[in-house]
Amino acid sequence: MVTAIEGTGTDDTRWRTWPAVTGWPALTLDPPSPPLVVAPHPDDEVLGVGGLLALLPGAEVVAVTDGEASHPGSTVHTQAELAALRRAETAEALHRLGLPRTAVRHLGQPDGGIDEQALTAILSELLTPDRWCLATWRGDGHPDHEAVGRAAAAACAATGARLIEYPIWTWHWAEPDDERVPWNRARRVDLPPDVLEAKQEAILAFPSQIWDLGPDPADAAILPPHVLARFRRPFEVVFA
Repeated sequence: MVTAIEGTGTDDTRWRTWPAVTGWPALTLDPPSPPLVVAPHPDDEVLGVGGLLALLPGAEVVAVTDGEASHPGSTVHTQAELAALRRAETAEALHRLGLPRTAVRHLGQPDGGIDEQALTAILSELLTPDRWCLATWRGDGHPDHEAVGRAAAAACAATGARLIEYPIWTWHWAEPDDERVPWNRARRVDLPPDVLEAKQEAILAFPSQIWDLGPDPADAAILPPHVLARFRRPFEVVFA
């Protein structure tokens, strides 16, 4: 369900004041073993489930791409430079969440060209029946996010691992009560103040995405304030 991600999207005030949000059941935080969190690009794991990463001991992150295509035509960085920069940002973000800087496995797949079959095989080797797999939702509206979601779903089906999906761009293009979104599977994770603070600090570890790289339009921030507002809430939402 790839969707055009344009404009400023749905204002976060509409999400925060939507009555359904307070009625979603809480996600029971009882994974039998350390979870695997799969991110299409560096920062997706922090935006979507950074609080969960801080709450679940021993979590491991799989960064599928290095996000090197975030700024096509950049006048400041080459794609290789962006890839290296974003790897370093991920390590720092995980550190701010209380995880080791080495808690991430970089696959280096092409940004914008994820190999679903190869990814499914890799995830199948990492997953076991007693492990949670958190991945971007299969209907999130971004090609890479949806490819990761499909690969994770296939790997979970093959291994018996539990699939938990997290939305990122859904908050942009969808609206409350949008029938395209599986709200019936929504689960809420309330973040204690210290965890919320750690998540906000982790988000700030991605300056290449939240600030302009330079004055040229090709170097504009990918995550301006109206986007970040959706990930500064005192709770996270997953589809379980």
